[in-house]
Formats: sequence, C-alpha cells, structure tokens
Amino acid sequence: MKQFQYVHPSTQQSVLDAINKPGTKIIAGGTNLVDLMKRGVTAPDKLVDINRLPLKGITATKTGLHIGALALNSVVSEDNLVVEKQPLLSMALKSGASPQLRNMATVGGNMMQRTRCTYFYDITMPCNKREPGSGCGALEGFNRMHAIFGASPQCIAVHPSDMCVGLAALDAVVVIAGRKGERRIPFTGFHRLAEDHPETDNHLAKDELIIGVEIPDNNFAKHSYYLKVRDRQSYAFALVSVAAALDIDNGTIRQARLAMGGVAHKPWRLFDAEKALIGKPVSEESFKQAAQIAMQGAKAYQYNAFKLKLAPASITEALKHASGLV
Repeated sequence: MKQFQYVHPSTQQSVLDAINKPGTKIIAGGTNLVDLMKRGVTAPDKLVDINRLPLKGITATKTGLHIGALALNSVVSEDNLVVEKQPLLSMALKSGASPQLRNMATVGGNMMQRTRCTYFYDITMPCNKREPGSGCGALEGFNRMHAIFGASPQCIAVHPSDMCVGLAALDAVVVIAGRKGERRIPFTGFHRLAEDHPETDNHLAKDELIIGVEIPDNNFAKHSYYLKVRDRQSYAFALVSVAAALDIDNGTIRQARLAMGGVAHKPWRLFDAEKALIGKPVSEESFKQAAQIAMQGAKAYQYNAFKLKLAPASITEALKHASGLV
C-alpha cells in the first residue's frame, strides 16, 4: 500500500473543500476501501475521514424516513422506525456481510462499494472497470457470479449490495451535497450500468458527498420480504436476491415493488413485473407470470446460465413470502 495523507475535517464545507482535489477518497467505515487499497486496486493520495460530520441520524419526516449517510448498517437494521415503517430495508441489511462488518459499514459507504468481481480484484487480470481499455476477463472467464441483465461487452460485473436492492425497491432518494448546494437523485438512477464506461459506478460527482437517503411513506410494511440465494448462509454475496413489497387489499394487489441483486451492474428494478401484478389476485400463478415478465431481456454467459431459472424461481418465492402465501 502506498503512503497517503489523512485528514479528519469536522464540517461539511471543509469536507467538500478537501475532496475537490485529484487523488482524494472519502473514508467512513472503510470496510471496502481499505481492502481495495491493500490489494492495489486503488491507491489514493489522500483519505478524507468524514466521521465527525453529524450524519448518523434516523428520523421520521412529514413524508417518510430520513437516514443519514453515516448511520451504521447494524444500527439502521435494528432501528425501531425502520423495522416498523420500512422492514424490507431491515431485512436486506441483515442479509449483508457479517455482524462485525455491519457494525462498521455506513449507509453512504454501502452505496459506494465496488463490485466483488474476482477479475476486478486481481490486478494481474484485465478489467475495464479497474483499468479502462484493458478488457474484461470475466467475459471468457469464470463468470458464475456475473450479470444476466444490462451487461455490456466492456463489463459483466454485478453490484454487491443487499441494502441497495432494498432501497431501490422502496423508491428511496439519495440526498447529495456539493459546492453549489444540495440535490436529490432517485435511488434507481444513482448507480450506472456499465455501458462504455464501467469504471464509473454512479452519478455522484467527484466533488460531491452523500449526506443521506430518504424513503417515502408507503403501505408495504405488512407485506415485505427479502430473499437472498447464496452459496452459504452468511458472509456471502448473492447469486440472486429479491426485494419484494406488496400493498394488498382483500386479496388483490394494489401496488407492487420488486428489485433484484446479483444480476446486474446496479440494483435491478423490475418495473414491468410490478405493473403486471397490479390488480391481480394474490396467487402463485400471478407471481409466476410476473416472474416470467421480469426475465425479458435476460442473457446468460457460460457459467451463470443457472440464473435464468434461479431468478424467476426466486422472484416467485419472495412474492409468496411477502404476500403470506408461505
């Protein structure tokens, strides 16, 4: 690991001033960034520690819930407001990483974590995300964990977060501070598909700072479920995950929210499947039909073709749990 400067500013403005320089990275929990530095994947000249900023609050607002960017994953998952109003987020967070990592990881850091693609982490292998123009080792390599939606010839890596899948399903909004003031981005538009620039994971500018996320009130608390299919019960990234939320009235679905993890370069929202569920009865048949609609456009690679069956089965299972059929 190369030597770097370390600063610990105490105000938001001083953070914004510090990060407005090349070679600078923000650090909070460091659960991903430090690993990347140790492996030589990234080598910042300066780290800006933002833990002095007052961004840990979890508060109810007139329209929903505000969660500060420095709120710990472990705290958010157990917070009474979150468990009561947005249980899907709590379930997603508890599915991620390990208790030790959740005790360090922050909401903002979770959003900014990078792919766990083995070709990205191995600096001896080609990776357009790590070194643009070098190629994608996963395309012809061992791509069992890789994307089936929205992939690009430049990159078929997937986004690793469980929390982000939950937030995408809940219509969350990212609150961002910059030198020109605050702005808000719908969560589904925050992360990018790889396209021709896989090195760019999201739409956060280099001189901007995530200060929180906002989740609007909804009627999904009674019928939410997060399903994560993985190789082992804990401390493993998703082969496929599904965040499912339903608003049900007398056995009929009034609203639906669905998002998937482990299948795309970003949390993958299933808008067409959601629309297909509206007005349908709560039944396994309704859920299977929506799952098939969700799979339109899916494309597998040599070692991940199993996801073409696993994904719709997981969507159906998550919806059955959310609705109370099982």
